[in-house]
Amino acid sequence: MSTAPLIWTVGHSNHEFDRFAQLLLPERIEFLIDVRSFPYSRYSPQFNREALEAGAARLNVRYVFMGEQLGGRPTHEEHYDAEGRALYGPMSEEEDFREAIERLIAGSSRNRLALLCSEADPAHCHRRLLVGKVLTDRGVRLRHILADGSVHAEDTVALSDDRAQCSLLTEEEPWRSTRSVSHRRRLSTSSTA
Repeated sequence: MSTAPLIWTVGHSNHEFDRFAQLLLPERIEFLIDVRSFPYSRYSPQFNREALEAGAARLNVRYVFMGEQLGGRPTHEEHYDAEGRALYGPMSEEEDFREAIERLIAGSSRNRLALLCSEADPAHCHRRLLVGKVLTDRGVRLRHILADGSVHAEDTVALSDDRAQCSLLTEEEPWRSTRSVSHRRRLSTSSTA
């Protein structure tokens, strides 16, 4: 039996809250760690920060917002490339990020933690590609709770484009978000009509 710390991840997607609860309860999650930069959802208001915190409390799960430290949308312009993708290397070097990682590791030795983001598929989410990579580099085992309720170990998660099952990062790929996450870039390319 491994003594390495264990942390789960989950995406709220567009689930109803009761369905989301059914994903957490079998894993006996005690702390829901929200790593969204902005803890609000235009399409799923049941996952807005206040509603989610209240819903988690009804499940006897503590809600903790850590999106300021671990969010996938950096506040520093130099943490974006020309395509608006977040550059994970510089983000992971920020002092607040490193301190938050230490808190997660320490907390996982005493409690069952799940990192929460909105993306259903962990293969394209910063909760896995950024936070999860740093955690696994530190010896933490990740378990991803998928939308169908199945739980997959990190080493079985493949990118959804079927390139091959892989670890968190291949040498050929730059360490960055899989798509643009910059609000500035989206606003500059959107219609103003």
